[in-house]
Amino acid sequence: MLPSRTRTYRHHHLDSTRWDAVRHRPGDIVVSTSAKAGTTWTQRILSLLIFGTGPLPDKLSRLSPWIDCRYVDPLDEVTARIEAQTHRRFLKTHLPLDALPFDETVRYVVVGRDSRDVFMSLWNHYGGYTDAMYELLAAGDPPGGPLPRRPDDLHWLWSQWLTRASFPWEADGWPFWSHHYHAASWWEFRHLENILLVHYNDLLADLEGEMRRIAAHVGITVAEESWPVLVDAARFESMKREAAGLLGPMDRFAGGTETFLYKGTNGRWRAVLTEEDLALYGQVAGSLDPALRAWLESGRLG
Repeated sequence: MLPSRTRTYRHHHLDSTRWDAVRHRPGDIVVSTSAKAGTTWTQRILSLLIFGTGPLPDKLSRLSPWIDCRYVDPLDEVTARIEAQTHRRFLKTHLPLDALPFDETVRYVVVGRDSRDVFMSLWNHYGGYTDAMYELLAAGDPPGGPLPRRPDDLHWLWSQWLTRASFPWEADGWPFWSHHYHAASWWEFRHLENILLVHYNDLLADLEGEMRRIAAHVGITVAEESWPVLVDAARFESMKREAAGLLGPMDRFAGGTETFLYKGTNGRWRAVLTEEDLALYGQVAGSLDPALRAWLESGRLG
């Protein structure tokens, strides 16, 4: 049995119906993550596999647009841009599998990360939103209302993020969307040949090995002598150094690319989350498929 689209996601960030306008080509690549799980890192890896280490023909966000993003570019502009692309296309989504029109000719790369690390990255990301960003997210009277301002209390947001939902079928993720539901939707179909699961921990532990897995999955052949320079260009430090050229000014974030590409590390939660916070996480994570929980916390290599 193949996946099917059964949900519509619409709120301040997302509009899953925008995918209706995308006409897939055989070999399209779709990168799917919840949020702050390694999306831009994976897009950069794919850009290197497709274009090499030279200058990209456009900003990464325009080459690999976030289709379901409702607040930036008009849909007709996005579709016209990707229709004009002659290179191997690689598109971004933050949607679970039940919101996408599944295509057997598309190669899906799904990225996971420990929920505690996701939250720490999300806390920083959310804190970087400028007034201009909040205005964008409030435009057009989004279903469910505009995104609330980030609270000052990290621990309060942690409790809400773990126990409140933005959509009725989720159990967590407020005020964004569910990390666990996203992962579970793809996990159920991980046996399908055109779905590859990649984990943030594994990218940190063995970047070259994971890049080779991705290249094999999408069917891109790389000359053996090219691997060292490709891997070096995909390291977080290299991305941070080249962020202005890759991402543009990122002026909707206080601090620009310094905020958007922040640390690229795991484990910061250990010095921040309390015993009470971690006990709540244990209760929530305890409802997951044990194999999925183990993968989210440790990755494939762990």
